Amino acid sequence: MRDTVGSFVGWPSDLIFPDAETPTRPTHKVGKGISRRIESVASQKEVPGRKLKSAAKDIPTTSGTKSQIMMRLEKMVDESDIMHGAIRSIDFDEGVFGAAHFEIIAKEDMQQLFEHDELGIAVIHTYIWYMYVTLMRGTELCNRFNFIAASRINATLITKNPTSVKNDLVDRFMAAGDNTTPSLYFLPFNSGNGGHWVLVAMDLSRLIVYYLDSLSGDWSKYPSMKKTVDATIIKFRSKKNYRNRKDITWVRVQCPQQNNSVDCGFFVLRFMRDIIALNRIDIPKMYFEEYKSYSRAHLDEMKDELCQFIVDQRII
Repeated sequence: MRDTVGSFVGWPSDLIFPDAETPTRPTHKVGKGISRRIESVASQKEVPGRKLKSAAKDIPTTSGTKSQIMMRLEKMVDESDIMHGAIRSIDFDEGVFGAAHFEIIAKEDMQQLFEHDELGIAVIHTYIWYMYVTLMRGTELCNRFNFIAASRINATLITKNPTSVKNDLVDRFMAAGDNTTPSLYFLPFNSGNGGHWVLVAMDLSRLIVYYLDSLSGDWSKYPSMKKTVDATIIKFRSKKNYRNRKDITWVRVQCPQQNNSVDCGFFVLRFMRDIIALNRIDIPKMYFEEYKSYSRAHLDEMKDELCQFIVDQRII
């Protein structure tokens, strides 16, 4: 589309969106955010997986090609000040990460979606926000699934200040209540400096930690991460005066595997999406029968969901 500027190009009528103009609004600066109160589209009576499919309806997608909603968002970005270095600061619901959180969206983050590139923290967090708003908010799922901000615990931060990381993680656990009933804490963990993404899912009530990696190997690749998670769980339980009935059990889940060098972030998001949609606290060691493997279409579906969410929330 950028190449067509200044030229007359015949354009299919079904790709013309009269309401796609970027809404007029003041430029948002870092720290101020864009506060939006969004009415929950989830009903407690609906099946979680059905809600997620409903949220993605009317988003036509073909594997390997850009959908209409992605082209629409790409056009909005091309015509916005983001292309010239502007940013958007977005306030998240406090329930997403258990405390106030804002995220910065810039040109590079949008290009990760449009070009199917390696995902950074901003896109990871924004899709988590989408799942919270679309699937969880206002339902009992908020008591079963919790998210930990990837910007609060990763390999780089553990190396620089392990004590601060442990304290932040304990605070996150404390914010969610007594944790005596089964629930999962999702930690998208990055190996550092824009490296590999893996998913760590913690059940504090049963002292089980699930490890999902779209590349071969297990938690022994990240010994400092495992040590930090174990120490934090023990510290949290001590603070709450819970007995350590047994040792912490780590389970390596045989999950879908990526076949390139860029998909790890997409896979981590898809893991969380599947677990929430199925409303499963226990993750089978051989993963879920419904999702033994992921095609490019599975990942494109997630990108389209996020593109639609960004448009709906008028983030651009």
